[in-house]
Amino acid sequence: MENEKESEILKKAEDFLKVFKKGEEFTHDLLVTNEKLRYRAIQLEDEVNSLKRTANMPADIAKMEQTIHQLEQEKKNLLNKFKNVEEENKDFASRYVEVEEENNNLANLYVASYQLHSTLDYQEVIRIVLEVLLNLVGADRCAILLKEEGTSDMVVVASEGMQTFNFKKVKLGDGIIGKAGQTGESHFVTDLKNFSSDDPLFPIVCIPLKIKEHILGVISVFALLEQKKEKLTRIDYELFSMLAGHAATAIFSSKLYSQSERKLSTVQGFINLLSGREE
Repeated sequence: MENEKESEILKKAEDFLKVFKKGEEFTHDLLVTNEKLRYRAIQLEDEVNSLKRTANMPADIAKMEQTIHQLEQEKKNLLNKFKNVEEENKDFASRYVEVEEENNNLANLYVASYQLHSTLDYQEVIRIVLEVLLNLVGADRCAILLKEEGTSDMVVVASEGMQTFNFKKVKLGDGIIGKAGQTGESHFVTDLKNFSSDDPLFPIVCIPLKIKEHILGVISVFALLEQKKEKLTRIDYELFSMLAGHAATAIFSSKLYSQSERKLSTVQGFINLLSGREE
């Protein structure tokens, strides 16, 4: 009997262990399935987020298009600014060349002015005035006329390119040259490009040589070099203004000095003669 009871107990124990083992396997399977479900849930969440981002793409594209438009506008503005700066640089470069040329001309003007007052020799002063007309003004044909004492004429004391013309003197009040010598008013032809005259003595420029209201004579320019045939520059007018004043002063001073030298020489000769001395 005891053996039968033990066998029955063992059988029940085995059945219980089988049931327990099946529960363990079921629990394991349940955990594995749960893990799969969790992984799938994460995948689905990612897909949902991805779908949400995709759903917002039109708005993003519109924003990007707006940004691109703004950048294009900024690029256009920068290109316009660059073009303006480039034009300004060209203008500055051109202005620099003009200023450089003006500085050179002003330096020459200073040298010419200095040379005019560096000597009291009359012939030297006349030569310097003529050189200024030829080298700085660019005169191709010109003349310097001074009043002749005791007459109403102005005579040519120096000229360039006038050899083929019978041009020796001009009466005060006759023509442009005579009027300039009488009134002290300058004459300029402004439109040189369209200027033409059948009179070879019709001056392009005629400026009086005067000290205050005292007129010594005139400077007349009848033709300019090829590079000067379009127009007179600002530096040309400054040169003429300088000549009207400085050249007149230099000529007057040199003439006065020459006259005083001659008088002094004459007086010295009389003194020597009276004193019985020989030179």
